[in-house]
This record gives sequence, C-alpha cells and structure tokens, in this order.
Amino acid sequence: MKKLVTFLFIFPLIAFGQSVKGTFYPAEDFTYAFLYEATPEGANYVSHGELNTEGQFEIKIDSSAAPGIYKIVYATPPEENNFDFIYDGKETVVFKFSQENGVEFTESEENKLWTSYLKSMDMVNQTISNYYQKDGKDKKGFNAVFKVLKDTQTSYESLASGRLASAFITANRPYIPSNYEDYNTYSKNVKKHYFSQIDFSNYILQSSTFLIDRVVSYVFNLVEKPNNNTYKVLIDDVYNAIDNKDLAIKTYLLEMLWQRFVTAENNDLANYITDKYLLNLANTSGNKVLAETITSYKNTSIGTKAPNFEIASSKNTTRLHDLKGATYYLLVFWSSTCGHCLNELPMVKELVASKNNIKVVAFGLEEEPSKWTEEIKKYPNFVHTVGLGKWDNPVVKTYGVAATPTYFLLSSDKTIIAKPYDYEALEVVLKDL
Repeated sequence: MKKLVTFLFIFPLIAFGQSVKGTFYPAEDFTYAFLYEATPEGANYVSHGELNTEGQFEIKIDSSAAPGIYKIVYATPPEENNFDFIYDGKETVVFKFSQENGVEFTESEENKLWTSYLKSMDMVNQTISNYYQKDGKDKKGFNAVFKVLKDTQTSYESLASGRLASAFITANRPYIPSNYEDYNTYSKNVKKHYFSQIDFSNYILQSSTFLIDRVVSYVFNLVEKPNNNTYKVLIDDVYNAIDNKDLAIKTYLLEMLWQRFVTAENNDLANYITDKYLLNLANTSGNKVLAETITSYKNTSIGTKAPNFEIASSKNTTRLHDLKGATYYLLVFWSSTCGHCLNELPMVKELVASKNNIKVVAFGLEEEPSKWTEEIKKYPNFVHTVGLGKWDNPVVKTYGVAATPTYFLLSSDKTIIAKPYDYEALEVVLKDL
C-alpha cells in the first residue's frame, strides 16, 4: 500500500510539455513505438506508446525533457529499425511512417525545415549533375546553376537561424565555386571541402546519425570503384578531418568504419584501421573493451596464423603450433556447461569421423574441471585442453570468443582458413575436405 500512496502523491507533480504522435502504415505491421533521447554515448529510454488499430500512437513528453535529438524505435533489431527527429521542447512532433516511404513530418517546423532543405539540395545537386553531363562548358550556365545552389543554402541558413536544425544545415553547407570549374576540378574540390563545415564537437551532431552518414558517404560513395588503396586514403582523410580534441567521436567514427569492413569481411582494411589508428585511440581513451575486440579480431583474421597456446593433458604437454600429422585442424571452443555445445559436439564427432585429414582440438571454457573431465571421455580422438577462468581466460580473450561453441578451421601450419558461424556453416566448410 505504501508504494501506491507514494505513486499517487508524486504523479500530480509530473508536468507534460509537448508530445510525439505518429501513424504507421500498414498498421498491422507495427505494434509499439519506443521513444529514446539520443546522446553522443548512446540513447536513453524515455517512454513508449502502443499503436491502435489505425497504427496511431501518442507519447507525452515531460516538460523538463531537454531539447535535442530523439529517436523512435519501431521494430527489432532496434539498431536497424529507428529514425531520429529534432525536439525543441516547444513543438509537438507529428509524423507518418512506412517502410516503403520512410518518415514524413506533418507537424514540427524544425523537422519540416530540415526535410525541406534536404529535398531542395537534392534537386539542386541533380541540376548540377545534369549540367556537367550535358556539356559542362557553358560558363553562363555554370554561374546560373551555382547561384541557385548558393541562394538555396543561404536562404535555408537564414530560415534555420536560432533553431536546432541550424546545426545540420550549416554542417551540410556544400562547396560552392566562385569561378568556373570543369567537372574534374569541381569533383576534387567537393572532396577536399567535404568536411570543412562540420563541427565534430557539436553535441547535436554527435547525438544524431549525421556524422555517421557523412563519414560513410565519404568513404563508400564518393569514389567510383574504389580499391583497398583508395579506401586507405579515404580513411586517412576521415581521421585527419577530426580534431584530436574530439577524441571520443573520432574513436567512435573510426570504430564504425572498422565494423563496416569487418561486416564486409575485408580483413585487410579492418586491420589497417586497427594498426594505424583505432588501437591507439582505444588505448588513449582507456577503452579496454574496444582494444580487446579489435586486437582479437586481428589475431583471428582469416589468413592469420592462429595464436599459439599450451595444450596440457594427462599424457603430455604441447602447444597448438607443435601439433603434427593432420592436413587440417578444427579448433572448437566449448564448455561442459553449455547446452548447445553438448548437442553439437557429438555431431562434430560424427562429421569428422570419416575425415582422416582433420584433427579436432577442443578447448574447454570452465570454472572448474570436474564435469569437463567426465565429458571429454566421450571424445577420445579429440585433442583436449581446458581453460580455467572461462570467459576471463587469456586464450579465450585472445581469440575473442564471445559464445560457445565457436569454430576455427586451421591449415596444417595453423593458419586460419575459415571461421564457421555455426554448425550448419561448419558442415558446408568441411564438406569437400
């Protein structure tokens, strides 16, 4: 009863300012909308609203809520199903959303202004593209096209004065030549000035997706058919564009690029970012988790020699690199307390039974060895070793093992040649060996 009384006492003191309202189409595809306040460090949950049968919801916003960038999450995974919007603490924000058409703001001058600006600039940029594709030598036409670009930018900057949208419109200010430039010269100058108007220390920009979008566009969209050497130059440009005083955002943006190349399975470029920039940034900022993550990825990249470790058993003690006699080695990180492992290890045993060229090395992640000692008796043909301390074991950290079972396929000289994601992927990898 005390909790109820306290709740009733506090509730009337809560004052609401504005709200965010939305309509999702088609309504049956959505259930809830979750509201978060975005910050440079992440996002803080605010509230959520359940959609009615017409796909509509409303979330009241506390009058004390700070103006800034907010985020609507509408499906899982949340990192892929969300969008940002500007909240100035004065306006109710109303929008329509569908997966096909994205978000359209019907109320909120801040968001309508930013959206209108982007559409206008897209139209002007298309005009510039048409100019160069058609001929690109008419100087009178050149002056007319770029006057429109300048006037459009100036007009929106004036309209945005005093608004939060001003940070985005100013940061997006394009390169505008003062005299005639042919296409190659203009393209080089666009690239040269791509980041010149961005204040990377701006809190609003850091809280939004603007800086990420800008960096991704520069590295992946600005140059046609880039190769690894081209990418390296573009990555260097990003690093050099961000002042060292903005260490946190510099680290974050380089980590984001690292992750993009990891996802693309481009080990060379991911490790280039690690070696040249990211490991030093992580160590300087004291980000031990990031340092361990990128180091373990480098240690276990395909084409890299697998990190060596001691293999101790009741018979003898050796090391991974000293194992001989097989064409391939399947390294399995598992645990006797892992249900998935206990299901998959018998299948692995059966899978390799007819493959005399493969030797399984089973590394057990354990807090204490009693159960592991009994379990390994089922696999007499495996090479077994135990890593006490489980997730804190140094070998586990070196290999970046975050789940069990984890598989690595090694060549005879212990070079990593495959990293099957799960048992189904392992079957595919071992099929023709």
